[in-house]
Amino acid sequence: MTNIQFIARTVQTAAINIQKTVELLQEDCTIPFISRYRKDTTGNLDEVQIEQIAKLQKEYETIVKRKEAVLKSIEEQKALTPELKQKIEQSFDLQEIEDFYLPFKKKKKTKADVAREFGLEPLAKIIISENDVDVDFISTQYINENVINEEAAMQGARDIVAEWINENIYVRKQLRRLFQRKATIATKVVKKKSEEEGAQKFSQYFDWEEPLTKAPSHRLLAMLRAENEGFVKMKVDVDIDEAYDVIDEIIIKKQNSTTAHLQLAIEDSYKRLLNPAIGNETLQEAKAKADANSIQVFANNLGQLLLAPPLGEKRILAIDPGFRSGCKVVCLDEKGDLLYNETIYPHAPQNEEAMAIKKIRSMVNAYQIDAISIGNGTASRETEFFIKKIAFDKPLQVFIVSEAGASVYSASKIAREEFPNYDVTVRGSVSIGRRLSDPLAELVKIDPKAIGVGQYQHDVDQTKLKEELDATVIRCVNSVGININTASKHLLSYVSGIGEKLAENIVLYRSENGPFEDRKQLKKVPRLGDKAYQQGAAFIRISNAKNPLDNSAVHPEAYPVVEKMAKDLKLSVNDLIANKEKTALIKAENYITPEIGLLTLKDIIKELEKPGLDPRKSAKVFEFDANVKSIKDLRTGMILPGIVNNITNFGCFVDIGIKESGLVHISQLKAGFVSDVNEVVKLHQHVDVKVTEVDEDRKRIQLTMIL
Repeated sequence: MTNIQFIARTVQTAAINIQKTVELLQEDCTIPFISRYRKDTTGNLDEVQIEQIAKLQKEYETIVKRKEAVLKSIEEQKALTPELKQKIEQSFDLQEIEDFYLPFKKKKKTKADVAREFGLEPLAKIIISENDVDVDFISTQYINENVINEEAAMQGARDIVAEWINENIYVRKQLRRLFQRKATIATKVVKKKSEEEGAQKFSQYFDWEEPLTKAPSHRLLAMLRAENEGFVKMKVDVDIDEAYDVIDEIIIKKQNSTTAHLQLAIEDSYKRLLNPAIGNETLQEAKAKADANSIQVFANNLGQLLLAPPLGEKRILAIDPGFRSGCKVVCLDEKGDLLYNETIYPHAPQNEEAMAIKKIRSMVNAYQIDAISIGNGTASRETEFFIKKIAFDKPLQVFIVSEAGASVYSASKIAREEFPNYDVTVRGSVSIGRRLSDPLAELVKIDPKAIGVGQYQHDVDQTKLKEELDATVIRCVNSVGININTASKHLLSYVSGIGEKLAENIVLYRSENGPFEDRKQLKKVPRLGDKAYQQGAAFIRISNAKNPLDNSAVHPEAYPVVEKMAKDLKLSVNDLIANKEKTALIKAENYITPEIGLLTLKDIIKELEKPGLDPRKSAKVFEFDANVKSIKDLRTGMILPGIVNNITNFGCFVDIGIKESGLVHISQLKAGFVSDVNEVVKLHQHVDVKVTEVDEDRKRIQLTMIL
């Protein structure tokens, strides 16, 4: 099977599209570049399909590499028959390849190995062949100094047979099918740990059993965490008689004097070898699916968070609220640069409200502030009420901003590089302000796991999680495009084809030579060659550039085509851009070239209508219920405004303006059945919810959106 055939089993598109995509990937083209600027080559595959092709190509290469290693190992043992070689070469199932390899794998000395050393293999062959002989009498011929009697001889022979059954590829396949269809997962409490602190959050799993296929990903990951922390023991199993029946059907062909011994060997093989191995395999497979599910939830949430509406280039006063330690205040200019910082103490115990009002008014006027950003942590609501008391000289929008991960950023290397002369409190306040003006630019500086929108993110495969989250960040950054003259080194590093080192070089070049005036100038950046330019140029924006196309998503390789379009309409490129009436006259099919096809041309015309348009919506002011300041103020039946701040498979969490978020279970999102939470709500969506249950002791709030 070729790599293209292997990928085509999963990706529903023409083989030629897969082949061209693989070729582009092998030429070091990035996924954002391929999906946006090579649509005609790939048959209009989107980023998700291209990512899938890239993963499957990698998987294919892993399988090929493993097959080579397995074949080499068996050949070195002089055990590779033409038939076995053909079977391994034709297989593209890693599990099956490992099954073929199992008898030849170097392992610790087994019971079967000991029995072979004692010369009992011929006796084992009589049993497995089901020869109709007096096997008990024959066993007397194998008694020696190591084999003390007939029973010892028969036991050793059965040990060898048990190993052969364990290594039987058909037995393993059929048992896997049984486990995949009918396995149950059961947990039992570890009694001596049940009274420990932290045990109660896993109390529902102290005595739990359900079909593995019915266990949702979040429940399976919770059970695994309970086991990892030592509170429960877990087992994946099937009905033992059904398992024996599966093996009997493959192994037992006759009924004679060997049958009883064969049956004993089957039972031993299943209990000692097959059940632990296949049970663990099945659990790992279920865990991999749960991981994939959880990672996808996290990636979806992260994508929505990164593409949250930006306020734009405004002067912002940002506040990291607090009681005893005061509220840390910073003033930022339109570019997010720090102009001033101060600490005020409007709340108890200091209660310096009058002084705080005076300072805030003074800062707003002195630094011409356009909006106020308040972190949503401790003292957030109190600070919001305080700010709204102040009579400003002009109307100011007040926003509550999630501060999840701000403390992680403030202590990070990136923050230290940006603000070497300020402490963590000032850096944290700056992050709160910048999140309002441009969430994407600020949040890319923080490890996604610290942003607080994941589901069991510490329990899933960390390598796969990082790969998926990195891919999500790259997708978001490149879908928006970035201003090369204001972007941080960290944001630049996610641009298609750029990476960390080139991002450093771009920032250094910018500081030494001033702002970039056109995209071609990128080629002057040290080590930024033709390939990086091809991959990245169209994803950067230069406002007020000499060439207006440099502030659009049109790729430089298509500039001559745009110039021809403008010339044919007797216009300059400048006059064509954002001229909907004129762009409507362009017939894409007239401009097809060997390099630029119809799909790309349609994208170009669309881009000319609204060049450099930010796909994100604009930020909107939101107000919580002024009467609700803590969980004590909640009453069943209250209808409150809220903001969706996390999405899981089982529902969404809603911020209603207090420390604790409330849960809207998937069954309470709307009337009728809901299969996917994302069909109903998105992160940061403004919603109305009704309080259905409040548990003050456990700090749990149940909400419904069915009003």
